[in-house]
Amino acid sequence: MIFWDASAIAPLLVAESTTRQMQALAGRDSDMLVWWGSEVECISALARLERAAALDGRGMVLAYERLKQLADGWHEIEPSEIVRESAVRFLRVHPLRAADALQLAAAFTASERRPASLRVVTLDERLADAARKEGFALVDTDDGVPPPA
Repeated sequence: MIFWDASAIAPLLVAESTTRQMQALAGRDSDMLVWWGSEVECISALARLERAAALDGRGMVLAYERLKQLADGWHEIEPSEIVRESAVRFLRVHPLRAADALQLAAAFTASERRPASLRVVTLDERLADAARKEGFALVDTDDGVPPPA
């Protein structure tokens, strides 16, 4: 099981330079684990693309349908006091935005506070750096193959 940040889910919805790598990884990870707010973050990214005319109406509908299919099968870390407390700590320790701190806190909670026990995939360098410093094993997004344990 791999924890997926919203930045790694987005290439599964629209064609990006990392789409093939993320598709290959998703094909091997039948139990995607995500933060409860990831669907909202993905819709936000799609809406930005649509507003910037980088995604037309039909593309938006197709991307939204892909997102719904993924969401129907993934496992979500629900909001909780421990997620909030962890996110607050991460904001004080790492240069993260609130949503990224919540992503990291959800992964931390999913790992039962043992980060080395959970692999994380993210395309956000700032989040990747914070996750590394917290002890998470990061999936190598260059080839979609997890690094050796």
